[in-house]
Amino acid sequence: MVRSLWTAATGMIAQQTNLDTIANNLSNVNTQGYKTQVNEFKTLLYQTLQSRTTSANGEEKPVGAQVGLGVRNSAISTIFKQGTPVASESETDFMIEGKGFFAVRGADNNTYYTRNGNFQFALANNGNMLATTDGLPVLNSNGQPIILNRDYILTDITVDKDGRLCYPDADNKPQPIGISIGIFQFNNPNGLERLEDTLYAVSDASGQAINEATNNNVQKSKIHQKYLEGSNVQVVDEMVNMIVAQRAYELNSKAITTSDEMLQQANNLKR
Repeated sequence: MVRSLWTAATGMIAQQTNLDTIANNLSNVNTQGYKTQVNEFKTLLYQTLQSRTTSANGEEKPVGAQVGLGVRNSAISTIFKQGTPVASESETDFMIEGKGFFAVRGADNNTYYTRNGNFQFALANNGNMLATTDGLPVLNSNGQPIILNRDYILTDITVDKDGRLCYPDADNKPQPIGISIGIFQFNNPNGLERLEDTLYAVSDASGQAINEATNNNVQKSKIHQKYLEGSNVQVVDEMVNMIVAQRAYELNSKAITTSDEMLQQANNLKR
């Protein structure tokens, strides 16, 4: 019965983590570029009560007896499913259709990756720099900040589906200016380290970034200007998952209460 107390306690802890994950998903339902997280569980050790043996008549008992000792969270995985397109009026809002990520340079001079294409032009020492809303430089296909000189009228800048920045010529036809927004992929995006502000960092599990501009062995992503990628959180699914987690938590709580009552009954036998 003491074993059942600890086993049910592990279930309550696991479901609490599950509920925390669901709550985080729901809180980011309107966050651009956010990807849903899901909990994965695994059983703990098993205690062998009886191994496979033979009966008194010499007949073999092929099945032993093992009792589990609970559950724990093994991982919290990310679902990199395409989010819903959200139309925007801003010329510097971009959505990636495909498996790619934008690259930005952090304050620590390291490169981070994001699906949130909510960008804007910011004044730089030598021109206008494309940056995130937090002021982090957006990188081009060469891994350098995208900086335009002040001769360009920013409202006339367009971006084609390949990420190339274009500017109208004398005939008012957009022409590439030799700068492309960098798009990068990963062999295992689920191995990326999640950071705040919908940023991801490279890890050993994710592998190094694959530059779509220089690698022809990956399926190219497309960029859509004046669109943002919405969160891929499905509210209905998350509400159902919340109900399931709550019921599982209640059942584990009931198991603890039942074990406590049985222990109380056992203690009363000596009276």
